[in-house]
Amino acid sequence: MPLHAITEVYGEAGLRDRFALELESFPVDERKQLVEALDLASVLHAADRRVREPYVNHLLRVAIRIIRYYQVRDVDVLVAALLHDAVEDHPAELAELEAGASHAELTDAAVAELARRFNPRVAELVRSVTNPQYDPDRDKHEQYRLHVAENLENDPWARVIKISDFTDNGVGVIHTTLEKATSSARKYRPLVPTLRELVGRPDTPLSTQAKEHILDQMDLAEERFAAILDE
Repeated sequence: MPLHAITEVYGEAGLRDRFALELESFPVDERKQLVEALDLASVLHAADRRVREPYVNHLLRVAIRIIRYYQVRDVDVLVAALLHDAVEDHPAELAELEAGASHAELTDAAVAELARRFNPRVAELVRSVTNPQYDPDRDKHEQYRLHVAENLENDPWARVIKISDFTDNGVGVIHTTLEKATSSARKYRPLVPTLRELVGRPDTPLSTQAKEHILDQMDLAEERFAAILDE
């Protein structure tokens, strides 16, 4: 069953059950790390919503997609997938710092906390997919596209996380309100050529089958963006 269908029918509990099923084939020590990451993400994002659903649903779908459809079993990548928005959205809570600290201080402290709890590779993967503080005088969507292109240029595994994140937001654009769908389509549509190019690179650590699946999903996302924005 597609992940958004699981969400619609069974909600957060269904996604958690699906994630638990995926973890059954992992070694015990890796399973423990992934459960710890999900527990931390659940605490940090407990009050967050994605319009009609708990935010943790998005994190679960991103991680499950990487395991099931991309056939990736690298535990660091999966931990980072579950926590990919933690530094961006909740740096003060993660680092246990006062919110009055600067953006750079909060980001560095939150990344350091992830390195302490898990390892430096997890922390740097999350840093790579964390949005910077944007210049309010420049177009936010253009800054986002440039940030993604620059940060993922030399970080192939971070590309895998960002691609799953994009798929959840892009293909899943129909699973929200019209206002949110329109906003998301405007944000993510310009990113498609950049991600297509990154997916196709030889150093992107995915199988040919996984890459073909991702490109098909990008086609579907573009169809949905066009239906929302052009008609």
